[in-house]
Amino acid sequence: MTDFAARRRMMVDTQVRPSDVTKFPIIDAMLAVPRENFVPVAQREAAYAEDLIDLGAGRSLLEPRTLAKMLDGLNIGNDELVLDVAAAHGYSTAVTARMAELVVAVEEDETLAEEAQTILMETGADNAVVHVGPLTGGAADHGPYDVVIVQGGVEEVPQALIDQLKDGGRIGCIFIEGDLGTVRIGHKSGDRVTWRFAFNATAPVLPGFEKAPTFQL
Repeated sequence: MTDFAARRRMMVDTQVRPSDVTKFPIIDAMLAVPRENFVPVAQREAAYAEDLIDLGAGRSLLEPRTLAKMLDGLNIGNDELVLDVAAAHGYSTAVTARMAELVVAVEEDETLAEEAQTILMETGADNAVVHVGPLTGGAADHGPYDVVIVQGGVEEVPQALIDQLKDGGRIGCIFIEGDLGTVRIGHKSGDRVTWRFAFNATAPVLPGFEKAPTFQL
């Protein structure tokens, strides 16, 4: 029988801590949340690998290192409301829920959303809810949000997500430009978001987050 608790500790000790992630809430959350429960059964043995886990249909579960460093850059407080976009089975939501006051996960695949809500309840994430709707649309009814985090690659950030961010709020995205990917943390002031480079990472571009084609004569 696989000792997933031991694999979880190894993930934190070999992937998270060496990536300069030392904030206790992040370490504690990643040690506590059973990542293997949030992947398809056939992929549980790979749950703690250092790679992206392909969920099909252009969706993936981010590497532990990438998620941890994004959360580190966003510096979520225990009184904050978080929007977790493209949550899939809800792993990122469960981790974030241990740091935030409330997390709203957005998932457009109804089957994934139902599975996520069930797993979140089973793992005690009672301060997390799953909103079913287009990933690009966010969940305006529950906002505005202190923090928005996108669980996949983006070429452009939909304006709806920016609009749902509080003035002074933060947003974390993996920007994909060709073969290169960079995580940037944005800070909103008024109607503007100022982006700062955080670290290099990559992920498939989420459906709907592609850059609109430009037509040239």
